[in-house]
Amino acid sequence: MINIPSPAKINLFLHITGRRSDGYHELQTIFQLIDLYDWLSFTQTDSDEITIEGMSEVEKQDNLIYKAAQLLKPYAKLNTGFHIQIEKNIPMGAGLGGGSSNAASTLILLNELWQCKLKKIELCRLALTLGADVPIFIHGKNAWAEGIGEQITPINLPKKCYIILKPDCFISTQQLFSQKTLTRNAKPSKFCAYQQQPSSFGNCFEPLAKKLYPQVDEAMQYLNQFGNAKLTGTGACVFVETTESMNLEYILKHSPCNAYLVNSLEESPLIHI
Repeated sequence: MINIPSPAKINLFLHITGRRSDGYHELQTIFQLIDLYDWLSFTQTDSDEITIEGMSEVEKQDNLIYKAAQLLKPYAKLNTGFHIQIEKNIPMGAGLGGGSSNAASTLILLNELWQCKLKKIELCRLALTLGADVPIFIHGKNAWAEGIGEQITPINLPKKCYIILKPDCFISTQQLFSQKTLTRNAKPSKFCAYQQQPSSFGNCFEPLAKKLYPQVDEAMQYLNQFGNAKLTGTGACVFVETTESMNLEYILKHSPCNAYLVNSLEESPLIHI
């Protein structure tokens, strides 16, 4: 059995800067990796099948882990099956990239176990077909991202600690994108501008998420008592950077929903596989 971590991420900001002719939206964001992990255990089997345990709520054919394995199979030099068991700690539908990270971890490990010998850039091309934020977990570095999320520039970020709240709701990304009031023409910016004034960089989905999902609004109001709360991705999770003056135990204890205390990562633990 091989056991590997699958880290989460937060978006330190998220702007939609335009819409392409194919319907995809152009964006700018910063991906910050954090030390909240799912764990994937791979056990080789006698068959050539991929089986998954630990996510019964998702049909196997729809599971990004399974999809990632199927994408990689044509490149396999060793035709072996695996039973993959997942310990799910990253909440689903939260804007933390759990499913995308699981897919990336699967691609990275099976690329080695199946002796596919694909380079990172080739894995990223496959990863992009699974989702716009899967490549960031292949790269394994904090990054400034543009395009639909696939144009990645690694960046250095200071070490931070965050409190993340997961409201008790599941946000429909499609619903948020369909809203006419979504800001789709934010002015493109640069990483140096973010470094100078990070508090002025927000999430264009935040007003809609608060309006359509009262639980998100409640979580943000709670965290705004202690700092500048932000939405990550299209939600539902919200987060705030901690400071030395905060009573972390109090904030976590009195949270209106599930709360997590996490640290930033400089790089993914999988980067050296």
